[in-house]
Amino acid sequence: MKTDIYDKNGKKVKSVELNDSIFDVKENIAVVHQVVKAQMAGARAGTADTKERAEVRGGGTKPWRQKGTGRARAGSIRSPLWRGGGTIFGPSPRSYAQKVPRKLGKLALRTILSSKAREGAFKVIDTFGLEEPATKKAKSTLAGLKVEGRVTVVVADGDEAAVKSIRNLADARVITASKINAYDLTDCAALVMTEEALGKVTEVLS
Repeated sequence: MKTDIYDKNGKKVKSVELNDSIFDVKENIAVVHQVVKAQMAGARAGTADTKERAEVRGGGTKPWRQKGTGRARAGSIRSPLWRGGGTIFGPSPRSYAQKVPRKLGKLALRTILSSKAREGAFKVIDTFGLEEPATKKAKSTLAGLKVEGRVTVVVADGDEAAVKSIRNLADARVITASKINAYDLTDCAALVMTEEALGKVTEVLS
């Protein structure tokens, strides 16, 4: 499979052959769903906490004697049945992280990249050519590529000028090649990748 490479003005400069083992993989929605779900679960803080009856202050004395009052027996005013009492089966701090095999994670990335390439939602740019942060130039470059909707841009590691320029755009998300992940690649209408980032991704996933 071949794809065109554009310059920062949106003009085609050359074509490049894409690795079929990465960009021509059979669709596997179940794997993508599992990996994205695990990634979203891992992002949860897991800090929600409620107090059980043993943790609520007070309630150490039995409210009234066991028998003879005509009322139901009670051992503590901090019982979950009482107002101001503890919470039954409430959340406690925990980790929501799910283990995902490395091979499964890579398969999900290949599946997403293949889907984007088949849909025509994948474009490669030679470079943004930014020596210093310039959001206006980055916006103009993306407009020249004629990408619509939310865009995920993958740039080479160390390209701080591009990262700082693109991250200010409302409809764009920017990540480096070493940090590509299933969620960021699926949560977009179009995927733009620099030529250097494409080389890095191909090296890692092939």
